[in-house]
Amino acid sequence: MSLQEADVLGEVEATPRPPRAPRARRGNWGVGVYSIAILGILLIPIVYTIVFSFNIPARTNVSWRGFSLENWLNICNDPRVCAAFGSSMLVGTVATVAASALGTAIAIALVRFRFRFRTGLTILLFLPMATPEVVLGSGLGSQFLNIGVDKGMTTTIIAHIMFCISFVVITVRARVASLDPAIEEAGRDLYATPAQVWWRITFPLLLPGIVAAALLSFALSFDDFIITAFVSGNFETLPKYIYTAAVRAIPAQANVFASIIFLLAIVVVVGTQLTAAVRRRKLAREG
Repeated sequence: MSLQEADVLGEVEATPRPPRAPRARRGNWGVGVYSIAILGILLIPIVYTIVFSFNIPARTNVSWRGFSLENWLNICNDPRVCAAFGSSMLVGTVATVAASALGTAIAIALVRFRFRFRTGLTILLFLPMATPEVVLGSGLGSQFLNIGVDKGMTTTIIAHIMFCISFVVITVRARVASLDPAIEEAGRDLYATPAQVWWRITFPLLLPGIVAAALLSFALSFDDFIITAFVSGNFETLPKYIYTAAVRAIPAQANVFASIIFLLAIVVVVGTQLTAAVRRRKLAREG
């Protein structure tokens, strides 16, 4: 072999080979495909509900007969559906506002203060989440009966506030724990009153956690059937109406209301995320 050929061969061997695709990247593709498949399976009932809200009205709504907007244009064709939907919205809104306010105060107290029975209170907050709904609903129903309270809208709201508070505390507590108390101290050093510190510093920082907890509370309240069945008496919410209507046929208007709630939830979540992104960009520019 000549000296020139040896130099060329050495240069070829010294040339680095192109790196192979790491196995982690190929694994990420597998996780992505798997996640999309699972998400598609979970969305099947939602897609079914939205599609059948445009079905041609008939006695039943279990088979596709053709596209129609009549169910959306005559959404209150069945007055019981609208009344039940309005009841669920009222109960969900009141329960969400009350549970968010009380749960936020409890979460701040658990994180920022040390007091007696703090550990016991934390355990009690987890009990509604760990207790089966049948047990919780029957216990509440018996309690209202023993103290002579008539079951109706008021008892339903009280029951919904009770089991929603736990979810609010758990969600907001994590947000409170992540805040730096020095930021609030800086506000007090600048002669801000406690109310100004709360509304201008603490509350805006807690708002994403409060909004997330409120959305979760409203979804749990609006969707609840088991506890509501034990404490509502003759008061009818949308889940109760759908359960009783399923014996004969669920009207297409129920699909319409379910679609509206799903779309509103998507709008609220997207709006919250966009608002948070705009706020982060604004803070970054100011910094």
